[in-house]
Amino acid sequence: MHKILIIDDDQAILNYLEVLLMQAGKFEVQCLSESKKAFETILEFQPELILLDMDMPEVTGLDILHYLSERPDAPEILILSGVEDIELAVKAIKLGAYDYLTKPLDRAKLLISIDRTLERRTLKLKVEELRNHIEEAEEDDPFVKIINSSPQMQKVLKYIEKISPTDNPVLIWGESGTGKELIARAIHKLSKRKDKLFVAINASILASELFASEFFGHTKGAFTGAVSDKTGILEKADHGTLFLDEIGDLSLSVQVKLLRVLQEGEFFPVGSTKSRRVDVRLITATNKDLQEEIQQGNFRTDLFYRLNVSSVFVEPLRKREGDIVFLAQYFLKKYAATHNKKINTISEDVLTLLQRYHYPGNVRELENIINSAVLLETGKELTRRSLPQYFLEATLKAKYSLVDTQCKSMVQVEKEHIERILKHSGGNRTMASKILGLSRVSLIAKIKRYKITL
Repeated sequence: MHKILIIDDDQAILNYLEVLLMQAGKFEVQCLSESKKAFETILEFQPELILLDMDMPEVTGLDILHYLSERPDAPEILILSGVEDIELAVKAIKLGAYDYLTKPLDRAKLLISIDRTLERRTLKLKVEELRNHIEEAEEDDPFVKIINSSPQMQKVLKYIEKISPTDNPVLIWGESGTGKELIARAIHKLSKRKDKLFVAINASILASELFASEFFGHTKGAFTGAVSDKTGILEKADHGTLFLDEIGDLSLSVQVKLLRVLQEGEFFPVGSTKSRRVDVRLITATNKDLQEEIQQGNFRTDLFYRLNVSSVFVEPLRKREGDIVFLAQYFLKKYAATHNKKINTISEDVLTLLQRYHYPGNVRELENIINSAVLLETGKELTRRSLPQYFLEATLKAKYSLVDTQCKSMVQVEKEHIERILKHSGGNRTMASKILGLSRVSLIAKIKRYKITL
């Protein structure tokens, strides 16, 4: 049976929908009237579909959508709203909602939309499973997705070939979007754990006890909504490799628990007084200066030295000019196939512009630029007419202000670039984060750090 969660502060709507769906005989339904409990209920119930009201006190439907948009395993969403608001509908769809339905709800239309949404989810899971099988078959070479024409990357790959066979923790340093997860996956594929699971998670979501329960697992009754024991991500990675990105964002309370895992090979699920053993190879990554974080009291010294047994630094793309053209060609081939476009080459002037740009978002931003351009290009060659306007403006400015730009710190360059993208996207943080190749959480952190006003 398909699991459906209904979140609405109107009890009459909840009662109506619960009866309607239960009568269909193919759904397991749970109702929630207090939106502030939405996050813990989603984690516990693990729904395949959420019927979500938009106008709720305390935690709104948009708040929940933003939260779910950061999760790779997010359920499908159908929006329920008491008003026809085109702008709100567009925002919801951009954040991943499948459909936007207005109240009063049409019974037949609602059931059809639910069936279509669940069919879409089933298809997506099948496609993802097929993609995983294809990737496993194609990626016997651990370096297949790492462009390494530059001396810097060749040096990195030679180093990780040496450290991969051990079980030592690895700390990967580098700006956002430089390809740290690809490096981590390569280390896993070169290790003796290559036939076991590689589990990747963004550590910034482990900031609270709620997400700590997701990571370490929890026992029945550990908190409101914990109706059964839950196996955490850490235990799922047992005998394999666990990759924690943005390790510098971990809360101090979670750092203590992680330190115990490294020191003792054991952990406590949330709500349990009995420890469990675990055998994982830990690879972490950060875009922060952890030494500075230690000085500010945000990161534990003992944990840092436990994580930093082997250290890999990934240079930003602007310092790897030899990789830019090869990466652009790789992404062109990838997205031409994805979008069924017959684009075979990149024009010389576009290649010149690509090498002139400074890429605050690094490889991820270059990938997004090429993806966007492929979508817009109508010919068989990628030309400047298909490039994003912000990119063209930035490269034009770089041409005439090169000396001035070089005199600025990279912090100032990044701040100005983020401000320009936010202006380009009308202040839409989700859209801006996609253009920059950052997660929404990372973008918000940078906005706060640089004191950018919208």
